[in-house]
Amino acid sequence: MTEKEFPNIARFARIPLLDAPTAIQRLARISQTLGPALRGVNLYVKRDDVTYIGGGGNKLRKLEFLIGEARAQGADTFITVGGLQSNHARLTAAASARAGMACELVLTRQVPRCDVDYECNGNMLLDELFGARIHTFPGSVDPLTFAESRAEQLRAEGRRAYVVGPGGSSPIGCLGYAICAQEIVNQSREMKIDFGGIIIPNGSSGTHAGLAAGYAAMGLSPRCIRSYTVLAPGDSARATTLQKARATLALLDGRVTISSEEIDVDQHHRGDGYGIPTDEMLEVVRFLARTEGLLLDPVYGGKAFAGLLSDIRNGLYRAGDNILFIMTGGTPGLFAYRTAFQKESIG
Repeated sequence: MTEKEFPNIARFARIPLLDAPTAIQRLARISQTLGPALRGVNLYVKRDDVTYIGGGGNKLRKLEFLIGEARAQGADTFITVGGLQSNHARLTAAASARAGMACELVLTRQVPRCDVDYECNGNMLLDELFGARIHTFPGSVDPLTFAESRAEQLRAEGRRAYVVGPGGSSPIGCLGYAICAQEIVNQSREMKIDFGGIIIPNGSSGTHAGLAAGYAAMGLSPRCIRSYTVLAPGDSARATTLQKARATLALLDGRVTISSEEIDVDQHHRGDGYGIPTDEMLEVVRFLARTEGLLLDPVYGGKAFAGLLSDIRNGLYRAGDNILFIMTGGTPGLFAYRTAFQKESIG
């Protein structure tokens, strides 16, 4: 499959922000370490955490199309929203700098923490380094309402502002992961490996939605994609993913649809809520770091990889299955969770 097989994709403005396709690697050391506990399942990772600007991460796929649309509309300021430690906000600031646009971030306290590490380190430190103007509010405030009013204020001053919601997970943004679906299919054929499962975390639902839309547009079933919600409860995350997948697919090919049965979202590893550590997340982040030298983030990838290992132990996959986990990045967030890992180490 090639991008030419998405005939409508060329009509969407896009700027290059990552060196695609990102690599796929076998997790050989984990297989050696866990042995029979893996039940014969072969684990691979797709390195969307390794990108050349902003500290890396999957949001750059979405931002290629979002920044592209913003520039096509003549915008000089890009505004987005998220939590204090939002990876999307950090990469938006970096991508805006790269594109020569001003950036404003509307960030809310979604996680019940007020320590220095969380408020000043990690993504928050990088947001400022990339030159973003930061507006912070309590978690009770609707950040998108403020973002829209801020955009109106800038327009009244003669500026042109472009606003996008959490995670960049609009249908335009989700196109980035439709392209990723094509990459996976191409790489699978080149490597002569059939990936029976594609595993991702699910926050704003855009990564899962884009992949599902891409698979459907290629005439393939998106049932192989399984996400682990880290934000909304399972039913809500599934409904949001389906809605966004259908909206993205409509941009690619209005003749195809996706059924609700084709969207698989697991809710059993979310813990007490978004950004709140779980014991299994802390354990698996440390485990992957010490076996493969790879870093999972504590909010998204850590919980999703913990879910994957749990599902393997419980027999969801068969011996010989090849499972691809997409490393979505978020490494800077680890520095905001120093005390959580320190407590786990001492404990």
